[in-house]
Amino acid sequence: MRFGRRRNEASRPWRLSAKLLIASSVVTIIGFSAICASVLLDMRRGEEALARQTLENLASGIDADIGRNVELYDLSLRAVASSMVMPEVKDLSKPIRHLILFDHAATAKHFGAIQVFDADGQLTVDASTLDPVPENRADEEFFKVHRDRPDTGLFISRPMLHRGSYAIVLSRRITGADGRFLGVVAGSIRFSYFHEMFGRLNLGLADTITVVRRDGTVIMRVPFDLDVIGKNIGDVAGVKRALSEPSGWYSGQSVIDGMSRLYVWRDGTKPLVVLVGKPWSSILNLWRKEAIRIGAIMMALVLFMLAVTLFLAREISRRAQAEDKLEELATTDALTGLKNRRKFDATMDDEWRRATRQQTPLALLMIDADHFKAYNDTFGHQAGDQVLIGIAICISDSVRRAGDCAARYGGEEFAVLLPGLSSPEALVVAEKIRLKVQQWSDESEINTVSIGIASLTPGATIDWSELVGAADKALYAAKANGRNQSVLASIPKLSLVA
Repeated sequence: MRFGRRRNEASRPWRLSAKLLIASSVVTIIGFSAICASVLLDMRRGEEALARQTLENLASGIDADIGRNVELYDLSLRAVASSMVMPEVKDLSKPIRHLILFDHAATAKHFGAIQVFDADGQLTVDASTLDPVPENRADEEFFKVHRDRPDTGLFISRPMLHRGSYAIVLSRRITGADGRFLGVVAGSIRFSYFHEMFGRLNLGLADTITVVRRDGTVIMRVPFDLDVIGKNIGDVAGVKRALSEPSGWYSGQSVIDGMSRLYVWRDGTKPLVVLVGKPWSSILNLWRKEAIRIGAIMMALVLFMLAVTLFLAREISRRAQAEDKLEELATTDALTGLKNRRKFDATMDDEWRRATRQQTPLALLMIDADHFKAYNDTFGHQAGDQVLIGIAICISDSVRRAGDCAARYGGEEFAVLLPGLSSPEALVVAEKIRLKVQQWSDESEINTVSIGIASLTPGATIDWSELVGAADKALYAAKANGRNQSVLASIPKLSLVA
């Protein structure tokens, strides 16, 4: 009786296994993808950190070299400015004055000669000669700045053509004891200094080194472009940070060539700030190749896993369908297409338990073909089978609710389980079946049915065999009373003929 239930339940694990297999594969793929993505992100962050460290070291070296030379040259300018306000220096001969003024002056092939201009901008002393050629620099930026702003200190000019070569002019104010403006001492650092220093570096094709003044003016840039020299980039957000913070980095698009780079600077408090840039395409080149390789491998593994998962899920689904078909064959009567006795018993057991829990009525119709044995003996088994098939069709047409169960109970006997119906409601269904069989039959005296009807609400002490027994008794009463009729059972008594 319970074998049918076990077969029905046996098909479900396969369906659950297919879903579980797909879900497990998806979770596994997501997990491995997350791990792979995390590894790739860590690799990217490592490449970025290494690039920043490399650029910081490069920026520190360049900044130290430029800062040291500017400081040395500034010391020479300070010494000259201090000596020029000494009264005794004025009375010395030119050779002695040169020796005193420029004895400690920094000299190098990239440094221009130090010059002294009086309060009117006239050249009075030139470190390169005892008899300087007269010239006036009153209109130059470096002269006006010191004349108009006493607190300027060291001033670095914009890149300019100075004494026959491109250079930056470094200057300091000469202030008298009474605070009066006495003139300017100035010198220059030629561009050849930057070219020689940057030429020693092994830079990438798109790497840049930019030296900017405190106001954002480009003093020097590699790769060298004369149109860029002197351009002010102080409005760029990253450059503003570089001129206001001691050190740091930022990522941005160059206003000169439009390329996206990582920029690093060291010590943005000095008169000249060094910005070193490296394109992101160069920084992430190796990482990108590795990411593509790992991504391709992961994609191949994901596709392989999905293919295997779908194949196994399809096989499991096919097996589940085969199980369902076997289940259907095992629980279906081959002749009539109705449920067989085993399935009916399993359904009865389930519905009985449900009705007991919910305290709802459960009705049962026991149907028997009248005079079937005589008809079978007279017309043969094939004709008898056609009668049974016709009765089964009439029953199926009359019982259409999802929870109803129509079954071939055995031989020429049928059973219909009607959950939730009371005795009067079950009697209506029974009469519908009986009349339909009678209308279908050409020989009403032979091809008719007798029906026994029973309905009760199950209790904890009652077994469903009592319902079957009551319906059987009602069926016997219908046959005894002349057949082709429905009899409603009374628990425990039987009702009158309908």
